[in-house]
Amino acid sequence: MGLTSHKVLLLAAVLTVALVAATLWIWPRLAVRSWPALFARLGTVLVTQLALVCTLGLLANDYFAFYASWGDLLGTDQGGAVTLRTAPGAKPSGPSGPAVGVVPLPGDGVHGPAGSPAQVGRLDHVRLPGVVSGLSSDGYVYLPPQYFQPAYQQRSFPAVVVLTGFPGDAKNLVTKLDYPGTLLRELRAGTVAPSVQVLLRPSPSMPRDSECEDVPGGPQARTYFATDVPKAIRASYRVQAGPRSLAMIGDSTGGYCALKLALTSPETYPAAVSLSGYYKAAEDVTTGDLFGGSPQRRQEADLSWRLTHLPQPAVSLLLADSLEDGSTYAEAQAFAALARPPLTVDQATVDSGGHNFTTWTRLIPTALQWLSARLTAP
Repeated sequence: MGLTSHKVLLLAAVLTVALVAATLWIWPRLAVRSWPALFARLGTVLVTQLALVCTLGLLANDYFAFYASWGDLLGTDQGGAVTLRTAPGAKPSGPSGPAVGVVPLPGDGVHGPAGSPAQVGRLDHVRLPGVVSGLSSDGYVYLPPQYFQPAYQQRSFPAVVVLTGFPGDAKNLVTKLDYPGTLLRELRAGTVAPSVQVLLRPSPSMPRDSECEDVPGGPQARTYFATDVPKAIRASYRVQAGPRSLAMIGDSTGGYCALKLALTSPETYPAAVSLSGYYKAAEDVTTGDLFGGSPQRRQEADLSWRLTHLPQPAVSLLLADSLEDGSTYAEAQAFAALARPPLTVDQATVDSGGHNFTTWTRLIPTALQWLSARLTAP
């Protein structure tokens, strides 16, 4: 039986209940002062606790889809090659005004690829302030090696804004998902053009999950990513200001944000990639009321609703998922079916894997190649 099978979850629950009942039944018989009885009592407690933890873990995995198979859980599943399906007829598709640049932060033990900047690039730990939104967020900026090479000294680069899931830390994009290292490997293989990576978490209003929404009377998170982040990076780095100069990619909540920013701010983010993202804003204790009680604003935060009821913008989207991540993949299929020109939606999949770093690591090289084809080369 598979890891996500309801039969496995039911079997674990029944076994846990049976072990608890057996412990209650046998416990009086172990109430004697002897070493064998002491170890027997300890053993029953450990076995029942282990069964309970396993059942709760299976229940959490069933809800969040962290792991899709036993091989995925044990790290033995390599997932196979990425399959990229392009939408029919799809083609790879100046100063921005006053801005406050990024604020350099001291090192925090997170490092990019080792070597000289002209060979491996440079990873900066920064804070990106928001002049318009009043928000700010700490993160990282990875500058590719070409940024420091004489042949590129007079050139500006496109940039990719990379977002984690919520409540993930931006350092996970370096230490777990290795975006800088992956870009460097793709650059050396000649499969992508050089670009700047801006690595952030998806909520500049922590600990609140703002879902990249401009909350009435609250954090203006969409404005932060749509207006403040582009201005900050262009004020501090040689980042292009043209129509194909920026793109966004993210996983989970970051994936939702990437799609949302592309659909609501197509002039800023004409291309975006969602790694196992969802299509409707979450509403729970971490988000609070995102919409000020407005049904209209809630509908507009539903990306499938937008495709059905609003004009579709001229942007390119890539939905990257595991075929085993059932609900997310099904939602991606339904969303892609709603796309009409000038919007294009492509899909990339791996055969197996769950809602986790292992799956996204396999999809990132293809995602970076897809984005590179849609950005203006330096």
